[in-house]
Amino acid sequence: MKRILLQDTSGTLKKEMRDFYVAINSHLRDNGLAEKAQAVLVADIGIYNKGIVAKVLPEGFVYAGLKNSDIPLIVEKTVVGGEKVVALALDKKNRQMRVVLRNCGIIDPESIEDYIAQDGYEGLTAALAMGPEKVIEEMKKSGLRGRGGAGFPTWMKWNITRGVKGDVKYIICNGDEGDPGAYMDRSVLEGDPHSVIEGMMIGGLATGASQGIFYIRAEYPLAVERIQKAIDVCRQKGIVGKNIFGFGFDFDIEIRLGAGAFVCGEETALIASIEGLRGYPRPRPPFPSVKGLWGKPTVINNVETLANVPYIFLKGGEAFGRIGIEGSTGTKVFALTGKVKNSGLVEVPMGITLREIVFEVGGGVFNNKAIKAIQTGGPSGGVIPEDHFDTPVGYETLQKLGSIMGSGGMIVLDENDCVVDISKFYLGFCVDESCGKCAPCRIGGTQMLSILKKISEGKGEAEDLVKLNQIAQAMQKASLCGLGQTAANPVLSTMKYFEAEYKAHIMDKRCPSGKCASLVSYSINKERCTACGLCARNCPVTAISGDRQSKYTIDMEKCIGCGNCYDVCKFGAVIRQ
Repeated sequence: MKRILLQDTSGTLKKEMRDFYVAINSHLRDNGLAEKAQAVLVADIGIYNKGIVAKVLPEGFVYAGLKNSDIPLIVEKTVVGGEKVVALALDKKNRQMRVVLRNCGIIDPESIEDYIAQDGYEGLTAALAMGPEKVIEEMKKSGLRGRGGAGFPTWMKWNITRGVKGDVKYIICNGDEGDPGAYMDRSVLEGDPHSVIEGMMIGGLATGASQGIFYIRAEYPLAVERIQKAIDVCRQKGIVGKNIFGFGFDFDIEIRLGAGAFVCGEETALIASIEGLRGYPRPRPPFPSVKGLWGKPTVINNVETLANVPYIFLKGGEAFGRIGIEGSTGTKVFALTGKVKNSGLVEVPMGITLREIVFEVGGGVFNNKAIKAIQTGGPSGGVIPEDHFDTPVGYETLQKLGSIMGSGGMIVLDENDCVVDISKFYLGFCVDESCGKCAPCRIGGTQMLSILKKISEGKGEAEDLVKLNQIAQAMQKASLCGLGQTAANPVLSTMKYFEAEYKAHIMDKRCPSGKCASLVSYSINKERCTACGLCARNCPVTAISGDRQSKYTIDMEKCIGCGNCYDVCKFGAVIRQ
């Protein structure tokens, strides 16, 4: 049966999309084609701001900007004839490649039958037939590295755990996704839970682990519900439990909930949380692979890493290794957000450039403003300016630019974004989320944030840049865990690439982007003012007064520098200085 996937949506298009869904299924039924094709609603197809979007399977044709009047043509040409309707096809070079998200939006995540129909658990069967040593060798061929941020080779982590003696071993799926704006892991847990379970079981086989634990933050109730349902049905069908598939492999799974502490994404703090202790990181070594949960050998992989594993054993490690570039194989899922036209989850092969992600996949900058930079890696990442956008995406290539891959956050910044403000936001997040156990992070982060606030308020001094560098270096060298060691990355990268903007705040007492309210003033040019009153109606503190005869004026004593008047004026009458 053909399936016509319709991307469910909200907002202004919701009613039109639902009407289209009803209309196309009615048309199929009325023409005796209900047994041949069916339209279904899915969460995501990966295409945005293109009106009603449909993807026809198994052909993979994607149509956009659809209207009800297009239905007869789609049914006649594609459903019946198997041909593409060129006039409706999305005219866009698609640089995406789905490996991790291969089933998301295609299968019912609560149906194991749907997952099995997409070759589900065949990777596990192949791995069981290989045995642990060959499984690790296949993972080595794939070149898969951890997708949680550090990029440690997955095969090596598994091999270390396998080599440690222990009566009980654990494998933990880290689903504690805490970066601002990140929802990669959540989408996989909600959209394809069985792929993560299958990847965990293959990891358990390779390492000798008999117990799997999903550590998922409690703010993801649907992800928790769907993982639990998937575990339950696997247990009922003998996929989880004793003597799995007759190979003598025993494996069980349970879920533990995280309370939303960002620091618990760090593996030793995560282990402490599961044990019922406060989520404090501890010094390493010993590493969890040797002495982890309850003192037993433990391997920890994040959601995206495990979701890659079944694909590797379906297609082969060498085939996976051919995707991407040397040292960074496979694909990467990014939450592409910020000032980009087509925001959302994207999955692209490693080696694609930042420019291709922003302009080909993301459709360019929103409102066609000038692009300024892209921030990758969340609070631990860096800000990369536009003149480095031709850099291929990879672990080492991003590190050379002063940023990281991280778990996959990617925020596009335009000409109206201030790098001091961005640094202040991310550092403030890290200060709030610091566990406070070590002084370099606890004190250093607070001091850096205090300096950034001073600069954004026009009270900065030249030596503040020196102080920021000194404190950042101390935090990098002396902090106990990755949170403190990388918290200064946004500040260091912006100081490196946008030093002139920092100096404008300090020396000229001016914010070039107009974001720092203390350094911005607004006035109205009466010659350009048309007396429409739009600025006054959008002022939150009634600082703008006037009428059609006298036109409008801003009371600077009342003005809070929010910039609403500047944003809404259509005639260029509001001047920002």
